[in-house]
Amino acid sequence: MPSPKARGNGSRHEFMSLSRTNSPQQLQRQGSDPTSARMRASESPTRQRGSGSGSGSLTSGQTKPEEDCIRLNPSFVGIALSSLLAVDLWLSKRLGVCAWEDSSWGSIRPLMKLIEVSGHGIPWIAGTVYCLWKSDSAAAQEVLLNLLLALLLDILLVGIVKALVRRRRPAHNRMDMFATFSVDRYSFPSGHATRAAMGARFLLTHLVLAAPVRVLILLWAAMVGLSRVMLGRHNVTDVAFGFLMGYMQYGLVEALWVSPASLRGILG
Repeated sequence: MPSPKARGNGSRHEFMSLSRTNSPQQLQRQGSDPTSARMRASESPTRQRGSGSGSGSLTSGQTKPEEDCIRLNPSFVGIALSSLLAVDLWLSKRLGVCAWEDSSWGSIRPLMKLIEVSGHGIPWIAGTVYCLWKSDSAAAQEVLLNLLLALLLDILLVGIVKALVRRRRPAHNRMDMFATFSVDRYSFPSGHATRAAMGARFLLTHLVLAAPVRVLILLWAAMVGLSRVMLGRHNVTDVAFGFLMGYMQYGLVEALWVSPASLRGILG
């Protein structure tokens, strides 16, 4: 019978030989790593079949749809529009010198706000209605009536475009405008610019004015558009498109001109 000491030495030798035999290096060489075995076992047959079918589809010559591919070469139009937007935002922020009282030109902010009110729709409509009520001349009433319809058309078209585009006002804008409505939280296009361009063209066409007055009307329209950017109300492109839209709106007003005869026919 072996002694206890001999049995202890024998079991220690067996443990050391077993640990050497099952070392990580040998398990890795034999391909019996427990972690890798679990990872291989976790791969489902469905995934293996999917990978096989995918490789088969690639080898069969089929290509991926065009919309799934990443376009590494954007179009020239997209690059141009992105660059224009970046320049527009940068220039609008640089020109917003009256956005706040502590801005670089904050001391003339009250003057810019006065110009802002002069291009607002409410004073224009109220003044036109008052002049139409006080006028005794048929020719003057015809002109004032069409001016009133033009102002209402301007408000309608600008509201529709703002609701469709939904461009937010500049981040540096301070919302303290005179008599705003829900659609006025949007920036594109500038309603003041459309009204100034259309009103200036209307007055220069239908009123007999001296040369200095005509120059003042043009300067007023330009100052209305400039004040929108200086106060931070609009971006430069909002005002530029507003001037273009207002200029074209006058052509629509002329096409829809309401004469006294047609007005009497409509009324009755």
